[in-house]
Amino acid sequence: MSGLTGERHLPHAAPIDAYGNGGFRFGGMSHRGSILCLPAGIWAWPPAEPREIDDRALKPILDAGEGLDFVLLGTGMDLRPLSPHLRERLRALNVSVDVMPTGAAVRTYNVMVVESRRVAAGLIAVD
Repeated sequence: MSGLTGERHLPHAAPIDAYGNGGFRFGGMSHRGSILCLPAGIWAWPPAEPREIDDRALKPILDAGEGLDFVLLGTGMDLRPLSPHLRERLRALNVSVDVMPTGAAVRTYNVMVVESRRVAAGLIAVD
């Protein structure tokens, strides 16, 4: 998928077991750095800080578009708003988007995955 780095770490959606120390644990594995979670799997994701969430970083989510109902963006330790341009691009796909600190995004994502919701999450790693 365009905008993703490397191979898929996990070939399906899965709850995030832990986060912090610059990475995430999920599906019996761990990853250092940010991740992008889609219904089709979990990948390494380039953004290391909120200002790096741009059209290119969101391309895999925009490509999945109508196959999603929700997009969660975890912006690190603090809430950082999404640009109006990107928010509008997601709304044009009839996708609800919520931006929140990474910890809250992980918890919300986990609930939605357990409920079998069509959710994507871009999660910036925190220390």
